[in-house]
Amino acid sequence: MSESEAPLLITRENGIARLTLNRPKAGNAIDIPLARALMEAAIECDEDDSIRCVLLTGTGRLFCAGGDISGFAGAGEKVPFLLKEITAYIHSAVSRFSRMDKPMVTAVNGPAAGAGLSFSLLGDIAIAAQSAHFTMAYTAIGLSPDGGATWLLPRLIGLRRAQEMTLLNNRVSAAEAVEIGLISRVVADDALMAAADDVAGQLANSATRALGRSRNLLLSSFGNALEEHLELESRGIAAGGRDPEGKEGMAAFLAKRKPDFRAV
Repeated sequence: MSESEAPLLITRENGIARLTLNRPKAGNAIDIPLARALMEAAIECDEDDSIRCVLLTGTGRLFCAGGDISGFAGAGEKVPFLLKEITAYIHSAVSRFSRMDKPMVTAVNGPAAGAGLSFSLLGDIAIAAQSAHFTMAYTAIGLSPDGGATWLLPRLIGLRRAQEMTLLNNRVSAAEAVEIGLISRVVADDALMAAADDVAGQLANSATRALGRSRNLLLSSFGNALEEHLELESRGIAAGGRDPEGKEGMAAFLAKRKPDFRAV
């Protein structure tokens, strides 16, 4: 398989790992090879300290159509086995992208449905092209959600809106997605990658370890009691005070200069 035929393209530049879903003829639908590639990429991004930010996008007209339904149908009576295998890879990827100690940006270049919706929402900053829209789509084909969608949606947009999106499969435009808090911002289609690259560059130049602690605090806040979370905040900020990033940041503040977090 040539690099251009790989289901997931991976490039690195200036501390940014760009992951591009690369099944445009299939709407970037997730089959076993793509699911496995996403899991492997998530592990690599999690473990490689030279990666300071991850940017996820897609090729072609769609960001991701969700699971590869034609492949599911072709499995016949073995479809439950296939679904358990593919969700093992997808869920491993979602978990590691969510828990890694570095930020993630999603550039939603077109419609996102099913597990594609879940991946589109994983970005700490989620930027959508004007032509993008979002649909759960699962119950329309007699399935229930996967990919963390039912965990993410209530936290981002509230239970009522999550219920409506999940049970009625209503399509949410990019403009409405910003309004309800599903994504961070919407830009013109031809401005998407420039906007995403700009944000990823800002994050890659920031205090990566502090960003990692911050994203993990936000992620765990819904499950912690107040006092438990306060203790985690206390330990986190103390760790930052010991960290070279914290020392550089405070020194730069006092010297009235821009901090160089890449140097520490």
